[in-house]
Amino acid sequence: MNKPMAKYMLLAIKEAEKNYTKLEGGPFGACIVKKGGSVIAVSRNTVLKNDAICHAEINAIRLASKKLKTFDLSSCIMYSTTEPCPMCFSAIHWARIDKIIYGASMADAKKAGFNELSITAKKVKLLGKSRVKIQGGFMSGQCRKLFTVWKGLPRAFYY
Repeated sequence: MNKPMAKYMLLAIKEAEKNYTKLEGGPFGACIVKKGGSVIAVSRNTVLKNDAICHAEINAIRLASKKLKTFDLSSCIMYSTTEPCPMCFSAIHWARIDKIIYGASMADAKKAGFNELSITAKKVKLLGKSRVKIQGGFMSGQCRKLFTVWKGLPRAFYY
């Protein structure tokens, strides 16, 4: 599973799209895949359910850990529609996920109106000496489209 697979990112995108109608969080999704190709968890951002740490990546890690009955997800790869924030990258590191593949950048999210910190996943990796592999820009056009649709919603929230 060295080459990114569109089908896994599409699962994350479809999950993020659920918030167009549910409005439980922003247009962010994540999918965790175990080496060998089995999908372990798919989740979306649910911070608008009054829990600021319920980013898509955190929710996916919780689901995957529960399913696998371990915090150690070292045999897994995460697909995320957007570059992980420092909190999410730290959780990915602590869960020992091998690799994060993301679409839209943190700068894209900030440009779309989201309250992002200006600390990239690569910077967090460098400062923390993390072994997590990072691949950005995968299917970035489709992932940035999530922001465009979100902006057009009559009740879109930015946080």
